Amino acid sequence: MAEVARKLTPDKEKQAVRDISVAAEAQTKVGDTFYLITQRWWQDWLEYVNQTSIVNDGSSSEHQWAVSSSVLKKPSCIDNSDLIDEAVSEDSAMGIELHDTLVEGTDYILLPKEVWNKMHSWYGGGPMLARNVINTGLSQTDLSVEVYPLRLELHLIPKGDRSSIRISKKETIGELHREACEIFDLTPKEVCIWDYFSHQKHALLNDMEKTLDDANIQMDQDILVELINIKTEDGLSSNQENGSMNNGSLTAATSHSSIATSGGLSASKYSSRNGNSGSHFQNLNTEKAYGTSGVCTRGAICGLTGLLNLGNTCFMNSAIQCLVHTPEFALYFREDYHQEINRQNPLGMVGELALAFGDLLRKLWAPGRAPVAPRPFKAKLARFAPQFSGCSQHDSQELLAFLLDGLHEDLNRVKHKPYIKSKDADGRPDEEVADEYWANHIARNDSIIVDVCQGQYKSTLVCPVCNKVSVTFDPFMYLSLPLQSTTTRSMTLTILTCDGSALPAAYTLTVPKHGRCRDLIQALSNACSLQFNEKLLLAEIRGHLIYRFLEDPMMLLSTIKEDDHLTAYKIPKVLKKTKFLQLIHRREEQGTGNAQSPVGWKPYGTPLVSPISCDDTITRSDIQQIVHTMLSPMLRTKGSGAMTTSIASVVASNESHTDSSIADPTKGDGGSYEPMLSEKLPLQLVDENNACIDLTVGDDKVVKLSLSSMSILVFVDWSQKLLASYDTNHIENLPEVCKYVHVSKKARNEPLSLYTCLEAFLREEPLVPEDMWYCPQCKERRQASKKLDIWRLPEVLVIHLKRFSYSRSMKHKLDTFVNFPIHDFDLTNYVANKNNTRRQIYELYALTNHYGGMGSGHYTAHIKLLGENRWYNFDDSHISPINEEDVKSAAAYVLFYKRVNNDRSSASNGVYSNINSQNLTPTAS
Repeated sequence: MAEVARKLTPDKEKQAVRDISVAAEAQTKVGDTFYLITQRWWQDWLEYVNQTSIVNDGSSSEHQWAVSSSVLKKPSCIDNSDLIDEAVSEDSAMGIELHDTLVEGTDYILLPKEVWNKMHSWYGGGPMLARNVINTGLSQTDLSVEVYPLRLELHLIPKGDRSSIRISKKETIGELHREACEIFDLTPKEVCIWDYFSHQKHALLNDMEKTLDDANIQMDQDILVELINIKTEDGLSSNQENGSMNNGSLTAATSHSSIATSGGLSASKYSSRNGNSGSHFQNLNTEKAYGTSGVCTRGAICGLTGLLNLGNTCFMNSAIQCLVHTPEFALYFREDYHQEINRQNPLGMVGELALAFGDLLRKLWAPGRAPVAPRPFKAKLARFAPQFSGCSQHDSQELLAFLLDGLHEDLNRVKHKPYIKSKDADGRPDEEVADEYWANHIARNDSIIVDVCQGQYKSTLVCPVCNKVSVTFDPFMYLSLPLQSTTTRSMTLTILTCDGSALPAAYTLTVPKHGRCRDLIQALSNACSLQFNEKLLLAEIRGHLIYRFLEDPMMLLSTIKEDDHLTAYKIPKVLKKTKFLQLIHRREEQGTGNAQSPVGWKPYGTPLVSPISCDDTITRSDIQQIVHTMLSPMLRTKGSGAMTTSIASVVASNESHTDSSIADPTKGDGGSYEPMLSEKLPLQLVDENNACIDLTVGDDKVVKLSLSSMSILVFVDWSQKLLASYDTNHIENLPEVCKYVHVSKKARNEPLSLYTCLEAFLREEPLVPEDMWYCPQCKERRQASKKLDIWRLPEVLVIHLKRFSYSRSMKHKLDTFVNFPIHDFDLTNYVANKNNTRRQIYELYALTNHYGGMGSGHYTAHIKLLGENRWYNFDDSHISPINEEDVKSAAAYVLFYKRVNNDRSSASNGVYSNINSQNLTPTAS
């Protein structure tokens, strides 16, 4: 054999392997044989066959090969000994046993039988490690190589004998029955076999045509082999005795016999466990070959290991299981990731968090069913995040956010972050600005977490005063979507000043739905930056008149309807007797018909209010000046040939606001108002007898204030001539308390879907008062409107449903049922970047659930093993299969979606599909 090999050049060996591989892969079917070969030896062979270019100058003569053969590193015979667990194999009746933790592409690769035969004929060695191709997946049409057949422990009762057996998961119960009889030298008629999980009878395995896979038999499963018709001391046959004991146990089988095996299936040409394509033959011209690694190549039970609850650690266990079962993370942390650990990052945890998580992940993916105690990981967590120490219950989403951020910093490939100053968009296309922001982000943040979980927002802020637009593009790790809250409500009010210092401004606030008027005043005071010597006077407006003042701080907000109109008047704090001048706007109404003659003056717009001291003497001229002051922000000035509104043209009174004296506009210097007072406003005062007094005449006449009323009504009649001097648009349209009343009513009548939550999240809304924006143009903080858009979506999309609300006085959980899609979650139309023509389709593969109330609930996880197309419930240490229709519930809290790749080639893991992309493919010459 060796003689034949020595006659071939390395290039011819490579060519021969390619030709055989192409032919073998094209005809692979269930039952075919693949062989394991150690990665170490395979790497030596790759280097050998790729070294011909060093000495080959274009000629492939036998003479040249003979001359250069002495310097080439020709592999010795094949040696697979490093794959074999010799300690177990010596004591095992099952023959050669592999190490339990082998990973394809790291420890071994798989060769079709024809390729193995050729390699073995050239180099000899061994031992031969043959494995068969089986069908997998929900449709049973995918092909995989079963590297780890089931290892079962047979218990014979009542004799007490035991024996281990290796058998394919695709073998039938009948075949297991036959082999058990052969091992214990029994006849089939005197034997029955049981699922003996945790040494308890769960199900009688009597369907001889059913496969072990369909029966949920798993790696290291205990199987009870029971002799029937054997008399016991009490006269009962063993099958009668155990039959009576087994009443009801069949129903328990679904929960205890839960860890279905994936079979340790290593992908070759066929379905990849992680969705990545690759082959052992694709790297024949590279310095180092990396084979593909399916998530479940380390043993049939991998990925179905529970976590012990260390005392209220279900919040941690559920989040960890979801991360561990993210295919990209499972692959990454099971390979050599240590070279990417960033121990110098001051924002990280010197790599200790990443190492602890990686060790825990490997334990959870190792064969074996014993639950893992995550004590080392929790100790690291408590060290770097003391808020998660102890045995208190915590929010799993908060832990998840910390883990993703911490793992990113520990694994950040950028060792020295450059300082990059973001540039303003300056009218540039969104695509250009977004790519620039993303490149700047990657220059400072580059890790497996960024690769998998980070997307990009487009954030648009608009100043409500100067209409300045600011556009930024920011990264996100997850989406926190709001649910329809039953504990809060949004209320919109308009603030008006009495001293002419500002135009009317609308504020939208979030207040307790069952709160009181004082809660609304407090929120509004924070929003408008109320000064210590000012207060707010709330009023309800109906028919353009003040219907009532909301003076009772204990009044329930539930009495305010969504279509009401509220204003808040900013006035000085006073302790002495005060009356309020109410300025009512009127305009001349035109009649209908051909004549269209005036029919009288009708109220319109929003009334203005100014305080007046009862101790002061007020003249008609004083009222003229007060009204001039209130209207001054709307005064038009001539500029550039057009009339514009002057906000700063009038300054408020110079008198300070104190508790002992009211800042009265009539007592100021008055010099700046003289130009305005030269033209009197058409004002009419309503006296005690409801008669109107013309205030344009008799400036020095004293106005008699009513003793019975707290209000002084003054009408201002807006003629067309007067409107040319003032812009009254600011007072004409008073918003309703709830801007989205129609949307809200509609939403209450429709089921809450995940799409509805996403649309609410992306809706334009004003910033909350605590997060007001500094406008670079106004040079002041403004309650700008904010609009979020999704610009770039990640491979794995994490969605947090905001079920918990917190305030100083209450904590509340929303048990709203959200109808979220499991398949075909289509986000294509929600991506603002229309240049991206790729369809954005996602599929759910994991979620955390929260049951119960605040602080006393319980967390679990539902996880789909992608290679098996099966859902499981991870409840701390207990794992059980569930149906897909049971995945949805009102307990769903954090959802994990994986992008669906429609490119079939990317899902192929085969030798044939990848061999053509490398230099094994014949090239035209």
